[in-house]
Amino acid sequence: MDKTTLYLLIPLFPLLGAIIAGLFGRTIGRKGAHTVTILGVAAACVGSFYVLHDLLNGAPAYNGNVYTWLTVDGIDVSVGFLIDKLTAMMMVVVTFVSLMVHIYTIGYMEEDPGYQRFFSYISLFTFSMLMLVMSNNFVQLFFGWEAVGLVSYLLIGFWFTRPTAIFANLKAFLINRVGDFGFLLGIGLILTHFGSFYYADVFAHAPAMQSTMISLVPGTQGSLLTIACILLFIGAMGKSAQFPLHVWLPDSMEGPTPISALIHAATMVTAGIFMVARMSPLFELSDTALNFVMVIGAITALFMGFLGIVQNDIKRVVAYSTLSQLGYMTVALGASAYSVAVFHLMTHAFFKALLFLGAGSVIMGMHHDQDIRNMGGLRKYMPITWITSLIGSLALIGTPFFAGFYSKDSIIDAVKLSHLPGAGFAYFAVVAGVFVTAFYSFRMYFLVFHGKERWREAAHGHDDHGAHDDHGDDHHHGLGPNDDPHETPWVVTLPLVMLAIPSAIIGFIAIEPMLFGDFFKDAIYIDLARHPALKELAEEFHGAAAMGAGAFTSLPFWLALAGVASSWFIYMKRPDIAATVKKVFSPIYTLLDNKYYMDHLYIQGFAPFGRALGKVFWKVGDTVLIDGLLVNGAAKLVGFISSIMRRVQTGYIYHYAFSMIFGALLLLSFWLVRPLLHAMGH
Repeated sequence: MDKTTLYLLIPLFPLLGAIIAGLFGRTIGRKGAHTVTILGVAAACVGSFYVLHDLLNGAPAYNGNVYTWLTVDGIDVSVGFLIDKLTAMMMVVVTFVSLMVHIYTIGYMEEDPGYQRFFSYISLFTFSMLMLVMSNNFVQLFFGWEAVGLVSYLLIGFWFTRPTAIFANLKAFLINRVGDFGFLLGIGLILTHFGSFYYADVFAHAPAMQSTMISLVPGTQGSLLTIACILLFIGAMGKSAQFPLHVWLPDSMEGPTPISALIHAATMVTAGIFMVARMSPLFELSDTALNFVMVIGAITALFMGFLGIVQNDIKRVVAYSTLSQLGYMTVALGASAYSVAVFHLMTHAFFKALLFLGAGSVIMGMHHDQDIRNMGGLRKYMPITWITSLIGSLALIGTPFFAGFYSKDSIIDAVKLSHLPGAGFAYFAVVAGVFVTAFYSFRMYFLVFHGKERWREAAHGHDDHGAHDDHGDDHHHGLGPNDDPHETPWVVTLPLVMLAIPSAIIGFIAIEPMLFGDFFKDAIYIDLARHPALKELAEEFHGAAAMGAGAFTSLPFWLALAGVASSWFIYMKRPDIAATVKKVFSPIYTLLDNKYYMDHLYIQGFAPFGRALGKVFWKVGDTVLIDGLLVNGAAKLVGFISSIMRRVQTGYIYHYAFSMIFGALLLLSFWLVRPLLHAMGH
């Protein structure tokens, strides 16, 4: 099999599975639907590992066209693949996490009537994501970009009978359109000035365009590359949920838990991070764009972490943690440490998917109660979920030797070495974020797995504290007074174990080749003369073991330890402290509980303005101008002329004779008078 065929089959396998499960779901039944989609994704996963293995053994990167869709004025619009180590690494992460989610879904969605539809959607999502990461041109990138957005809309609103799910998927869709508008403008600007959609052509001509200025507003000049990069990054802000376009991600928890793991851990939200890393030859030429990226990332990393502290819904805690970690990746991109950002993307994919699936396992064990205040002491009832969730939490907070430690500490060090104006603020944000992350992660961990078994109190009277349930049906949820939680079936716990392994070890294995080796040599470009952070990091690096051992004296380690210790003290030893702090700092608590009022700003500020504008276009543009003037107006004009003409057509012969004589008289008069007028004129 030649390489092009293999590359084509990798995304087509999940697509085929999605089509069969989606169109013939009733015919093949539940077992058929999960079998065909799991086989498709498993085949894609095996293919991805083979491609990565091939590249690691010295195979050259592949950049070629598969199918030309159309050519306009010498510009090709085509499907093409760029397969280098960055792509191969993303393919492995996407297909492996997707495979784990597919297996997990068998247990999680067991009772759901939309079982086949769900498998079709997640398989289609995998196809869309693969098309995005494998693209070698902006058109295919945009196709994949929009396709993951569309499928995520279908998945977030999977339980479409629930108003909250419909609101959440509409919110995600609309906010992503805002980001995508910027993304599209950026692509348009690049096409206008570079005359090509292919990455290779654009990157080759980028240095020559560094001094090109364009005028967006008359009388002002701006750097072409700075404006294009910022516009592309606005697309990433929507997709990767960066402040202020982040508000859709926590609400997207309305979708089933496997989706939270697939979309919000490994794949869709990291598309923006991948895109900026792929565009490194452009971003490296604009310090202004890099600074913008870094500051936005720093705001997201710190301020979204604060929101995780006040959440009581187990899935929303993990969702805010995702927002914060995406901020860390974005900060690394701004510091020109693209490989560090992608490294964190990879480690985060494993431990965050693990935490989401662990949360789903807890929800199943608790009979679909999601409020962490109704849990406690689950460790002895759900040992596999407990130990895997602990591994995920330790990786998330950056415990030395775990996966998250290597990537997170590298981000902090890279920002410290950056010379951009925003680096000081960004360094403070990522360091302070370490304490915040440790605090909210272990608050959740202790409340769920340790302490007294609070579900018995909750069962008496079942005061649900307003936590929404995570299943499509509406009957009573939560454990009864005499029920005990139970460990989930193997289709749920196997993916947990499989994800816990890389969450523990992948950082140790991968840090040297990915950050300081030549793993990303051809895929990522860094101007080390102007942005030397990664070079300086390499000088300080003396192996993964030494880095882990040296961490026990570092500031991030002590901050993480302080976060864990304080959450243990407050929530395990002295629960009264939490209530006191909440009372004393009630204005701050209210601000955090209302998510900085960003939703209010959008829903009560921008949305009415948008609706009012739409009403004007509808009433004036549509009803008055188009329907009233152009369509109906033309019809009325024809009708008016016809009504006059109709009066002339009487059918009486003497009327027509009179008209002919009168017409002849008018013509004769005109001929006689014309020479006279001509003579008078001279």
